[in-house]
Amino acid sequence: MLKSLSFFLKYFVCWCIFFFLSRLFFEIAFYQNLSRIKLSEILPSFFYGLHMDASMAGYICALPFLLFGISFFILNANAFLKPIKIYTLVLLAISSIISIADINIYREWGTKLNYRALEFLFSSPSEALASTASSPILLSIIAAVILLFLGVLLFWKFVFKTHYHQKKQNPLLISTPIYLFVLALTFLAIRGGVSVAPMNTSKAYYSQHQILNFAAINTNWFLMSNLIDHQKTNENPYIYYPQDKLEDKIDSIYITDDTLKKEIFAIDKPNIVFIIMESFTADIVKELGGETDVTPKFSELIKEGLFFNHIYAASDRTDKGIVAVISGFPAQATRSIIKENDKQIKLPSIADQLAKNNYQTSFFYGGDTDFSNFRSYILSNQFQRLIDKRNFKKEELKSNWGAYDNVTLGKQIKYLNSIRQPFFSTLLTLTNHEPFQLPVKGKFGDNSVENKFRSTSYYVDQALYQYIQTAKKQKWYANTIFVITADHGHRLPKNINNVYDPKKYHIPLLILGGALKPKFKGKQIHKYGSQVDIVATVLNQLNLPDTAFKYSKNLLNPKLKGFAFFNWDNGFGYIDRNMAISYDPVSERTIFSQQKTDKEVSKATLSKAKAMMQSVYNDYLKY
Repeated sequence: MLKSLSFFLKYFVCWCIFFFLSRLFFEIAFYQNLSRIKLSEILPSFFYGLHMDASMAGYICALPFLLFGISFFILNANAFLKPIKIYTLVLLAISSIISIADINIYREWGTKLNYRALEFLFSSPSEALASTASSPILLSIIAAVILLFLGVLLFWKFVFKTHYHQKKQNPLLISTPIYLFVLALTFLAIRGGVSVAPMNTSKAYYSQHQILNFAAINTNWFLMSNLIDHQKTNENPYIYYPQDKLEDKIDSIYITDDTLKKEIFAIDKPNIVFIIMESFTADIVKELGGETDVTPKFSELIKEGLFFNHIYAASDRTDKGIVAVISGFPAQATRSIIKENDKQIKLPSIADQLAKNNYQTSFFYGGDTDFSNFRSYILSNQFQRLIDKRNFKKEELKSNWGAYDNVTLGKQIKYLNSIRQPFFSTLLTLTNHEPFQLPVKGKFGDNSVENKFRSTSYYVDQALYQYIQTAKKQKWYANTIFVITADHGHRLPKNINNVYDPKKYHIPLLILGGALKPKFKGKQIHKYGSQVDIVATVLNQLNLPDTAFKYSKNLLNPKLKGFAFFNWDNGFGYIDRNMAISYDPVSERTIFSQQKTDKEVSKATLSKAKAMMQSVYNDYLKY
């Protein structure tokens, strides 16, 4: 009997050891990040992670324990070992892939493997493959194979090498309570103990260093939980205030005198062109404290326009940036409203507002607009003409994503020459995206992913400058305003900004063109703001209503309380001229704040961040 009972213990412990190895692989992959942290703080990640490891092991063990339990009551205890072996091998393979994929997701997104990543993979496999090009693919495959080999070796040596055949029947009065006790322990492991609160992600949190908390979290458990939680679309996980108090807080953040503004347009109804630059982070713009030689032509354009130097992206992905710029709606942390048709079709958009005022509207993208449901969003929001890769010749589609930006920019100018004024046109670039491909040799070479990023950034910078120079030669240029910004920031090229660091979301915003009043050219606006503010800022200049855009504010209003709200998959932040703060709702603590900040200011800023997150998610659910 004891030999048969040993199966339950050994099988469970082996899964815990396998998860220990997975965590070790994660920490080895990020040894450079961890080198700045004391070993005494790193090691507890294995202890704190054990609790969640045991829970996940309990889930995995449930089926084998049920099968082996049947054999526990009969003489042939090995009857179910073969299907259990197959089951174990399959789960080891899946877990190995998940563990290594989690490393690459954290490297690129700063979060753990979650629903959004899987949705991205299955809905846009070619784009997902292109996005992984900056990750070490061969090394990842080798790591997954090694982890799988270690797992198979572990189970073979300590579990399946043993013969569990019994020589005589176990008495039911003894075997039944023992087996039920084993199942009870398994359920207890799954639940996470006997405390009131069941197993949850926060139980693995212990450190001020977010990377250690992520290392402690069991990736399999987190992914399973995230997939289940995604179905709970009618629950707001960010509840901090009663509804009446929440409304008061939001009103206090946004209240201002809407009659005050600077008038920067030289004509009443200029053409409006939005250029949304892929990954155009502040770290490559000299005027924003970035590297000095990556985008020299953009520096020249800044001298010709009105430059906003404290603008922040709503989040860290293009699907959220597009909604922020076009609809003035903030990102929703764990959700992406653009992917939910029943919700995104109800969003307001600047294209809709301008179309109602006799503007010709169009959207240009050199790639596939089926990516992340872009096509549905664009066509649902009154863009009368959509030009994407379907409208390009085959020989023009030379990159993994589609057409290089210089080709798309040229196609837009040709189209604008053929339509009546006034027009509103939006163009989304793509060349500065993984795998950072170029049709020519890169300015900074391709010996590292950082230099590849610098090279594509430089290439797009040149293409943008040439586009503006070409536009200046067109008849409609004198009547046109260009609004240039980014879809989001990026970890590259510096590769030092954590997902919760406001610097990762810092992006440029430049307004220029023939219809910009001369006195504003070369000027800078130091007010803090966000992508979502572009809509209200432009509509106010056109004397059009912006009431449909609840979260968008006019950056040219002198009395405006400037701020930016941003979020990512598992946290959110707020920044204004007084302070910046980032909050982790899982551990319920501040994970980033400016040093030497007054406690009352910090408390007030966190209160604003919480109110914004709760309000935005409430409105997301209402759509």
